[in-house]
Amino acid sequence: MKTFIPAIIALFCAHSLSASEPKNILLICIDDLRPELACYGVDYIHSPNIDSLAAKGRVFKHHYVQAPTCGASRYALLTGRYGPAGNDALMALGLKLSANKSSISSSMPAWFKQHGYTTCSVGKVSHHPAGFGGADWDDQSQLEMPQSWDQSMMPSGAWMHPRGAMHGLANGEIRIKPSAMDVIQAVEGDDSIYPDGLISDTAEQQLKALSKSDKPFFLAVGFIRPHLPFGAPANYLNMYKDTKFPAIPHPDKPDGVTTWHGSNEFMKYNNWGKDPRQDSKFADEVRRHYAACVSYADAQVGKLLASLQESAADENTIIVLWGDHGWHLGERAIWGKHSLFEESLHAPLIISTPETQSTAGSTDAVVETIDIFPTLCELAKIPTPATLDGTSLVPTFTKPSQASGRFAVSYKSNAATIRSTSHRLVAHKKGALELYDFTAEDGGSRNCAEQQPETTQLLLAELKQRLQSFSLKK
Repeated sequence: MKTFIPAIIALFCAHSLSASEPKNILLICIDDLRPELACYGVDYIHSPNIDSLAAKGRVFKHHYVQAPTCGASRYALLTGRYGPAGNDALMALGLKLSANKSSISSSMPAWFKQHGYTTCSVGKVSHHPAGFGGADWDDQSQLEMPQSWDQSMMPSGAWMHPRGAMHGLANGEIRIKPSAMDVIQAVEGDDSIYPDGLISDTAEQQLKALSKSDKPFFLAVGFIRPHLPFGAPANYLNMYKDTKFPAIPHPDKPDGVTTWHGSNEFMKYNNWGKDPRQDSKFADEVRRHYAACVSYADAQVGKLLASLQESAADENTIIVLWGDHGWHLGERAIWGKHSLFEESLHAPLIISTPETQSTAGSTDAVVETIDIFPTLCELAKIPTPATLDGTSLVPTFTKPSQASGRFAVSYKSNAATIRSTSHRLVAHKKGALELYDFTAEDGGSRNCAEQQPETTQLLLAELKQRLQSFSLKK
């Protein structure tokens, strides 16, 4: 009995210490990832590792990004604020702060660093992989995120520099002239023949080192695929050899004033004179290569999660998997992003914590990327900056059905949009309005602003309140 009581006391003390131990953060960013995954109800995509994470966490079925382009979307993620609409959003801010010798103290990594965390970035987390400027994105005197990372790295390997790796194809091929680089590719070899294989290897090394430290860590890892060009090891394309993809929904170009565009980012690559908007066979081929890139990215996620589990740090780590925006695969006659349609703005978001694994599931709540920063602050039990535009998503862990009353705002340079649980309003600076009703028979494919004027004006008022700087006209 005398030995039993001390043992109980020791066990209780150990449990109390673990419960009070600061939580680690693992943030996984995936470029151009649509919510076309098994955990989002799609049965023809092979994404077992992301789906496994989803089974242990909260899946946000209606997560929307702030902008349909990498730089502006990542600005919102890393600052928790609405911001500029261009790809240079973070670099412009970083150079300004560096010139003023001030700190971006309210950036997410800087905030966690100030609260005792070791911060590390691997791959594409901000717009430039590793977060540096210069012609090849490797000038360490130019920072997108000053005073934010203890370490920031991009293993470029045969691609020589972060700019080369960003659009790299197999075995060190660098994009020099887009028209000379194939838009789709599948080459025999292991995962390391494309840049994401190097990113996952480096991230695993950092994770092992960070997990041995007495300090909590904030590790952000950014994978490039499925960003254009759609290149992945051939074994991932082979997964889709016999897959029958469903018909592309609402494939026609929309009428009227919209944010439709001619798929310029896609069409500037070598496509052998083929156009997926006109060639259904080529469209199917592109969709298979995109799917292969998703499965390739999923495999890298799997390696990272396996390393986390091997380190035993998974028992005290909050994991966030985030897609920086969606991507049209033929919907509305677009092959790309850069629109304010649903397909460009709807992206995966999964949050898993050790405490919430027993209550895992999904929520239909409309949420925004800017909500991630305050959510992580609350989960990690550190103060939340007063400057953030987002709100914590922690209530959805206990009440996932509580979806009403939330909105998601997104923007381009010439228009902005707001998403409710049932509608999307797009307001152009020159005055045109679009309204899409996702409860209608057409599934939200047609502009119904004139048919639903009351809803249009209510959402316009809400949008103007949130984004005064856009000076939108009625």
